[in-house]
Amino acid sequence: MRIENWLSSFAVSAKDRICAFRGIRLPPVVQSILVLAAISAFLLPVRSTSQNFVDLKPSPQQVEWQDLEFGVIVHFGLNTYTNKEWGSGKVSPSVFNPTKFNPDQWVEAAKAAGAKYLVFVAKHHDGFCLFPTPLTKYSVASSLWENGHGDVVKAVEEACRRHGLKFGIYLSPWDRHEPSYSDNKAYDKFYEGLMQELLTRYGPIEEFWLDGAGSAGHVYDFKDYLHQLRIYQPNALVFADVGFMKWGDIRWVGNEDGYAPEENWDVIDRAGYLRWRPAECDTPLHKLHWFWHPNDAQTLKTVPELLKIYDNSVGHGCQLMLGIAPDEQGLLPALDAARLREFGQALQRIYSHNLALEGVPSSSAGGDARAALDNNPDTFWMAPPHTYQASLEVKFSKPVTFDCTVTMEWLNRGQNIEAYEVQAWVRNKWQTLHRGTSIGHKVIDIFPSVTSARVRLKIVAAPHTPAVREFQIYNGHGAP
Repeated sequence: MRIENWLSSFAVSAKDRICAFRGIRLPPVVQSILVLAAISAFLLPVRSTSQNFVDLKPSPQQVEWQDLEFGVIVHFGLNTYTNKEWGSGKVSPSVFNPTKFNPDQWVEAAKAAGAKYLVFVAKHHDGFCLFPTPLTKYSVASSLWENGHGDVVKAVEEACRRHGLKFGIYLSPWDRHEPSYSDNKAYDKFYEGLMQELLTRYGPIEEFWLDGAGSAGHVYDFKDYLHQLRIYQPNALVFADVGFMKWGDIRWVGNEDGYAPEENWDVIDRAGYLRWRPAECDTPLHKLHWFWHPNDAQTLKTVPELLKIYDNSVGHGCQLMLGIAPDEQGLLPALDAARLREFGQALQRIYSHNLALEGVPSSSAGGDARAALDNNPDTFWMAPPHTYQASLEVKFSKPVTFDCTVTMEWLNRGQNIEAYEVQAWVRNKWQTLHRGTSIGHKVIDIFPSVTSARVRLKIVAAPHTPAVREFQIYNGHGAP
């Protein structure tokens, strides 16, 4: 059947049905409009409701959290006194008695390294609570420290506020001490009680850590946990492994080495459920040690090792979470504190002198290129609408030597850049120094030292209009 005949028969049939509806006689004009609407509804494709990776956007809280970039997680408790990483839940609280407890010293050392937030382990897998609670006697209230009247969580939280660090809490779901753990519903009630205390006593919480270790075979009521969090701390973000909890705001990168893959997308797909969920790379300051152990100075990571971790975590668009551990006195070991300061000094040496500020910016696609080359992440350059390829260039009055670039994508509209190149004008042609895929929050590209008077970021592919917060140029990454 020819299409015009089919449409004609369809129109007559539709008209007859409309006019026959309950005997209602409609004016000819109304009949024609209804017939056209019926034909259009039949011919137009059904709009898909499926999600697209590039259409997902972060929440304001996630944007703010990603800008923090670097935090520390503090492990301190009964394991500190028993030379263990995972406690049995049977150690007496009486062994906990730090004689020189000083959380300000921990926070100062973390801040010297460049950390912007601190997550404190309020309860590890052994079930020992470092805060007083009426829900269990297995807490600091049963220790010798402060005659049972101390609150470690409160002291750490107050130290963070004094020194300008955001504060977060880790509360292990796995509990090797609590008798109700064998009863899912009873333990959910116990855990939610602890959550309520922690979320209402210690001010704004930046991040709430849910560690999946040891929980194989146990079923938690994560929906209710999340409900509790949203009631008492609506701006807090939940960290959890993607396979452990579906509704988290932050995901585990998948290892404890502090390394993320170079190609890193903030949107994850869990069996068709898409969610903006940036990764956090957790790794201890000491190799394989989250808690303090005696005579383990040889496990302390070197500054070059820490820099490599930074480049492969923050430099791959992720968050770095560095584990630090006070000793049995309640002090961060002097060697650890010194190493954190040295790490912070090395980062300052490398990233304090942005050469891009010395050049003249331009863009092949127009727009205010200066906004991406002003050393200010609060401004950004955006290509004109329907532009999917563009370049940002810096021209210098004389050649400069550099070995590293830092690029930040403006993520408020989602992660859009899918391919890019860093190039320098060498011997009268553009030479590609690095090819990459994702940019995301931040990407650090390191390459052999090069000297040039022209440097550019070439955006090769973007499904939506690309936007860049910063394109920065540095020298000295390989310097001692």
